[in-house]
Amino acid sequence: MSKREFLQDESLLAARSALADKLRTIVGQLEIPRFEEALTHPSYSNEARVRDNQRLEFLGDAVLELCVSEQLVTAYPDADEGTLTRMRASLVNGNALAEWARAQNLGDCLAVGRGALSSRDREQTNVLADLVEALAAAIYDAGGLPSARLFVGALVGERVANADQIASLDPKSDLQEFVQSQGKPTPTYRHVGTSGSQHEPTFEAVVLVGDEEVARGTGRSKRQAERSAAEAALRVIKV
Repeated sequence: MSKREFLQDESLLAARSALADKLRTIVGQLEIPRFEEALTHPSYSNEARVRDNQRLEFLGDAVLELCVSEQLVTAYPDADEGTLTRMRASLVNGNALAEWARAQNLGDCLAVGRGALSSRDREQTNVLADLVEALAAAIYDAGGLPSARLFVGALVGERVANADQIASLDPKSDLQEFVQSQGKPTPTYRHVGTSGSQHEPTFEAVVLVGDEEVARGTGRSKRQAERSAAEAALRVIKV
């Protein structure tokens, strides 16, 4: 074992111990059997032949969406689907999750392979966001929805109370932030048709991420059509 790998092991033990203490203040004395799995990057799994956190990440994405959706529906009983979708996207997008991960020093808890260690993968937004999702899934696996709700409550915190301000933001900006946090290209818009009378036309626009059409929208102006397309995309982009 190299000195660098030894130091990683030593720092991992300390960081994970601190994280376990933090989680106990959130979810109580809960045994989390898949704790280490949640904190294992695929690069380390390939070298050590242990399970990585990708399957947990997949589950955790759904756990976060459900728990945040519950909180928003309760906090904003009069909000429509589009507004709730924009709120949720802002609360659980990659940037938001990575921001919380950095505040908790989660990157220090992640076991990574030699190459990832040297390339500082632990600091990347998508890696940290995946880590939060995996941790949410491990907690759900151990304690079910009650424990997951406690964790997600700590994760989104006061931002739920301010989520009504998010709804007033331009959905095009929200969509751009979300897709870029996933490492995807900036959305583009294309106007594909006009219907109705000359005096009251209805414009139709499509929004694309790369070459893929994500959603369509209509409006009384080209700008409104783009906004409608962005709102529709926010409803389907993570399905």
